[in-house]
Amino acid sequence: MASKPKVRSLPAAKRLFDILASAFGLLLLSPIIVIVAWLIRRKLGSPVLFRQVRPGLHGKPFEMIKFRTMRDAVDAHRNPLPDSERMTPFGSFLRSTSLDELPELWNVLKGDMSLVGPRPLLMEYLPLYSPEQYRRHEVRPGVTGWAQVNGRNALSWEDKFWLDVWYVDNRSFWLDLKVIFMTIKKVVVRDGISGEGEATMSKFTGNRP
Repeated sequence: MASKPKVRSLPAAKRLFDILASAFGLLLLSPIIVIVAWLIRRKLGSPVLFRQVRPGLHGKPFEMIKFRTMRDAVDAHRNPLPDSERMTPFGSFLRSTSLDELPELWNVLKGDMSLVGPRPLLMEYLPLYSPEQYRRHEVRPGVTGWAQVNGRNALSWEDKFWLDVWYVDNRSFWLDLKVIFMTIKKVVVRDGISGEGEATMSKFTGNRP
């Protein structure tokens, strides 16, 4: 009789690790979270948190929360200005240190996200993925991921999605630990925060020419 694939036991163990690690992280980092929230309120105003609906496991929508990093600035038609014009030095600092991601530990604790997995992108991207690219939604989205430690926003969309799907096919507890430790190193050197010529990352427009 053939043995069951080891990956079958991964979701339960991964979820338990996510719960324990996110709860511990929220408790340990609570002083930093409070200080960052106060600084955002003082420098950028309210709201302190940025909330946006993102696709989760199997593309199911959830509300992701992050610390706000951009100022409110609109054109004459009340449309938001480009990211590069709304980003402040303080916001850039929050992103380069990944401090803006700390509230996502709450999403992890709730079960919307995992510590490690493909980053949750925009809902509007869902119909633009190829069938292979859509496989990134076979697992919970992550606070950090294999693409983030291998180039982050400096990667092309094609390379980023390839790395996401590679993670889906090769995920393991040890790979998750490796990603977490690599993330800490990336944060220290502040590597791959932005795409070339972009304040964050250029918009994904699909695979069609």
